Amino acid sequence: MTGTLIAINSLVFFYQISLPPAAQEVFLRVFALVPARYFGELALRAPPDSWLDYLPFVSNMFLHGSLAHLLFNMWTLWIFGPAVEDRLGKVRYTVFYVLAGIAASYAHAVFNANSMVPALGASGAIAGVIGCYVRMFPFARLVLMVPVFFLPFFF
Repeated sequence: MTGTLIAINSLVFFYQISLPPAAQEVFLRVFALVPARYFGELALRAPPDSWLDYLPFVSNMFLHGSLAHLLFNMWTLWIFGPAVEDRLGKVRYTVFYVLAGIAASYAHAVFNANSMVPALGASGAIAGVIGCYVRMFPFARLVLMVPVFFLPFFF
């Protein structure tokens, strides 16, 4: 399922960047999470009236702002996701991933209630996966090679 989530995120991103600028702006306005629509002044003027108005709490976790944003998120998911998926199983892992993303979206929207800046990315869902990994494998050692300024450092 981790591979499927990475594929879905990648496909949505490449679709998103394939759109012309005007269409991409509309796409992000519809599917990215703008907190002011739900908890800020915009919510007072035009409150959400159907369940589809809440779709951005889920859809924003499949959007990304740049190729680097996508790559770092998917790399992190690829590192931590398989172990958590193996323990939880495909269905519970997928449900957990989506619920973690929704919880992160909600928290972001509440704490940035008047923000008109669209929130997007899988970071909240992936943070949930990392938290689950830490809880399930508290003594696991993770060795990564991180190139910083073209010099490899090991952490």
